Amino acid sequence: MADKKIILTGDRPTGRLHIGHYVGSLRRRVELQNSGEFEKIFIMIADAQALTDNASNPEKVRQNIIEVALDYLSVGLDPEKSTLFIQSQVSELTELTFFYQNLVTVQRLQRNPTVKQEIQMRGYSESAEENANKAGTPVGFFCYPISQAADITAFKATTVPVGEDQEPMIEQTREIVRKFNSTYGDTLVEPEILLPDNASCLRLPGTDGKAKMSKSLGNCIYLADEPETVRQKVMGMYTDPLHLQVSDPGHVEGNTVFTYLDAFCQPEHFDKFGSCFQGRKASFEFHSLDEVKDQYRAGGLGDVMIKNFLFAVLDDTLAPFRARRHELEKDIPYVYEVLRRGSEVARAEAADTLAAVKRSMKINYFDAGVLDELIREQSEKYK
Repeated sequence: MADKKIILTGDRPTGRLHIGHYVGSLRRRVELQNSGEFEKIFIMIADAQALTDNASNPEKVRQNIIEVALDYLSVGLDPEKSTLFIQSQVSELTELTFFYQNLVTVQRLQRNPTVKQEIQMRGYSESAEENANKAGTPVGFFCYPISQAADITAFKATTVPVGEDQEPMIEQTREIVRKFNSTYGDTLVEPEILLPDNASCLRLPGTDGKAKMSKSLGNCIYLADEPETVRQKVMGMYTDPLHLQVSDPGHVEGNTVFTYLDAFCQPEHFDKFGSCFQGRKASFEFHSLDEVKDQYRAGGLGDVMIKNFLFAVLDDTLAPFRARRHELEKDIPYVYEVLRRGSEVARAEAADTLAAVKRSMKINYFDAGVLDELIREQSEKYK
């Protein structure tokens, strides 16, 4: 059915974006945007979904829309190549969500691993017994996979670039598409997931070694962080707890510093920042990250040297983003105009899909020609 390659992706505006977002999705989005392979690219600031667990604090969501937009533009997302839009400004998405709810059971949502994990992470309860002492799960939050299916199908997305933690969500979208098409006729496009191609980018851990970089845990390095802030966070990073002395053999696996280097280090960084490995007690000359890892495993390479190198690599990556962001901050009207125009384009696209869905469901009563047929049909019936 789908003869065009279209992308839909986005982020919830609950705070500034961090380097986990960058390696997990933003960097790939820019590459895909500039590849010329996709006819349309839609990038959504998912404020409506952010409100499902921030309903009592809409100002937080509203303020963070501009933060996310600034991060998008600073890393290289181009409004001339990608449509940047605000989810709540496309009301057709809500209507599609309502129709799709009839295609999914409560039991199926409860089995969704991502939903279960997110409910647990936010301290919501799934059982009536626990709800007496704990906040229950908001219905809008519980139905997030259905809302996501509406987002994806509204733009006829063929490709959804996300992290591995979103795989259950995309699979649920595919189920909804198949159920709709089998019930009402071939209407919706079934999307494919596109995972990061760098294994270290599937989920970048927090600076404290926790499984996930999270704003609430305070273990993030933000794209907009100034150099000294980045340095402080890097120098405080979790490494190998058994690497007590410089001479001790070190472990690379599970070492957060090396996970970050796997995600960010490029061959040219060894020419640019080789001085990080020159010290008073020991000096090294490396030409690849594998050489650094081998030396660390053998012992003699201290954590401070590794962290200094990582800081140099990160700062080299983030510096152009910061510079671009500072320029954009001087022209906020331009940023909002990008979002306004993008939202108009997105709404027109979603309206087209919604019209097709209503035709398939035969609830397009007042479309041209349909009303006349209904009148003739019902008039005959009641003669």
